[in-house]
Amino acid sequence: MSADNKDLQQRRRTRLRFQLRLKAIGRPRLSVFRSGKNIYAQVIDDAQGRTVAAASTLDTALRAQLKTGADKDAATAVGKLVAERALAAGVTAVVFDRGSYLYHGRVKALAEAAREGGLSF
Repeated sequence: MSADNKDLQQRRRTRLRFQLRLKAIGRPRLSVFRSGKNIYAQVIDDAQGRTVAAASTLDTALRAQLKTGADKDAATAVGKLVAERALAAGVTAVVFDRGSYLYHGRVKALAEAAREGGLSF
């Protein structure tokens, strides 16, 4: 990835985080990171600066069930797991932080699974 692409990615992420801060109204954010081989999600309480719940395709419970960590099925499983863990921690409403990624494919699958799991955003 070239320096120009990294700059554009950073600008998109910054722009999105600014909008999320305006609309969050005290809600934690569900942050998504996807790599070529795995996908990660965490619910972050920015007011306290701590992670409330997290899940990824590297979790031992999911790793055994999944064929690969880089497809929509894996993203769906991570979305359900992070929603389950967030609800256990007492979080029901979040804002969705897709980072610099488009709301499409694995990111969309994770978001929809988290909604089905009980998180509202």
